[in-house]
Amino acid sequence: MGRIFWKFLFAFWLAMFAVGLTLVAGSDLVRRMQHIPEQNAETDALGERVKQVSELLAREDIAGAQALLRHWRNQRQDPEVFVIDEAGAELLNRPLSPDDLAFARNADKQAEPFAQWLSTPDGDRYAVTTHVTRAMYMSYHTGIRLTWQWLVAIASLVGLFFSALLAWHWARPLRALRWALHNIAKGHLDTRVMPRMGKRRDELGRLGQDFDSMAQRLELLVDAQRRLLHDVSHELRSPLARLEAAIELAERRRGNAETEPEMARITREAQRLNMLVGELLLLARLENGIETIKRARVDVMELVVAIADDAQFEARSKGRDVVLQTEGGFVASVNAELLYRAFENVIRNAVKYTRPDTAVHVSAVATVAEMIVTVVDHGPGLPDDVLQAIFEPFRRFETDPEISGFGLGLAIAQRAMESHGGAIHVARNAEGGLTFTLTLTRAALVRKHQVLGRPLDAPRPWWGAWVAWTQRAGGNPP
Repeated sequence: MGRIFWKFLFAFWLAMFAVGLTLVAGSDLVRRMQHIPEQNAETDALGERVKQVSELLAREDIAGAQALLRHWRNQRQDPEVFVIDEAGAELLNRPLSPDDLAFARNADKQAEPFAQWLSTPDGDRYAVTTHVTRAMYMSYHTGIRLTWQWLVAIASLVGLFFSALLAWHWARPLRALRWALHNIAKGHLDTRVMPRMGKRRDELGRLGQDFDSMAQRLELLVDAQRRLLHDVSHELRSPLARLEAAIELAERRRGNAETEPEMARITREAQRLNMLVGELLLLARLENGIETIKRARVDVMELVVAIADDAQFEARSKGRDVVLQTEGGFVASVNAELLYRAFENVIRNAVKYTRPDTAVHVSAVATVAEMIVTVVDHGPGLPDDVLQAIFEPFRRFETDPEISGFGLGLAIAQRAMESHGGAIHVARNAEGGLTFTLTLTRAALVRKHQVLGRPLDAPRPWWGAWVAWTQRAGGNPP
């Protein structure tokens, strides 16, 4: 049995013991306090007798005070009233206990009406006192009234205190674990839980240590994967550049027509490999987080319109169409290249998979707070259980063997949107095909990046000229 078992056992035992002790002590106090009303009446009568004797002594009527004291003694009125002079002698020579004598000699305002000192006109001092119990004294000065209702309330408060303490003790590490798991699920692999859990040595503490070890191992593996992706991409760039240069030289010198198909094939494959390396490098940059991306104020709606126009040109050559609907404008400080790749990859992917003689519907709606771009195709679609997997790198689903690709476009689109604090979601249409929803919020953009503003009347951003040039050239942006 581990530490948690003994902690639970001890905590519950301590709580039960505290509640039981409160009930036992309270019940005894209730029993004692049941006589308080009678004691209060007795206290009032006793105070009246002390007052009568004090008045007689104040008039130096010593004989009258003695007669009154004898009268009360003969009537057996308890508790008795005593009169003590400064020498400690009692007026009727009655014996006093040491406690009663000490109580009288130390009488002050708190002792009234049970004991008080007074002076006669001749200068003699007398102490008028009585035998008083602790219950009478406490009842008179504090007015304690304890009932069973108060006893139950006190016991409940004690139990509530221990229960709250126990709940806090166990809920705190569980909340820390939940926070850590949430962060890990969001991709923050540097999250550690033990600093929040403290120096626990029970099973929950060991669970936190195991969690931190797991998170550290995951972080190392993911970092190694990212470094490998980045390094391999860089290593491939140099031989590719030399290969393309050699191909260009060979084309200049070629004279044999029989080698032209092979040279063309080599050129296409080299270009394809170069595109793959470019995609890998961009994905590696997005995976590692781009903290210094260049941003400028861009009307994102114009960006979507330009991409849709290019996609429509490509779609019509394949017997398809792109239908665009826009509403409003959305000027924000963004990295136009990354957003261009995100929107282009999704729209061109829809054009690639939609059935012939159908249209890809693109809707872009912008408000002051956000911009939502919806892309709907009429392709074969995918099962629900694999929808989210399409955003993973190199995940391809061969719905059409004639469609080529690397399986990186949607992964890049998702990382590009996330780098701007946005999101991309996919859903299956009831009539077939997929619906992609890309969302950008102005608040998330402000939180995600430091806004590098430029005035609204600034010259058109660089991507505008780039898109215009590609349109004039009759091609598509790379």
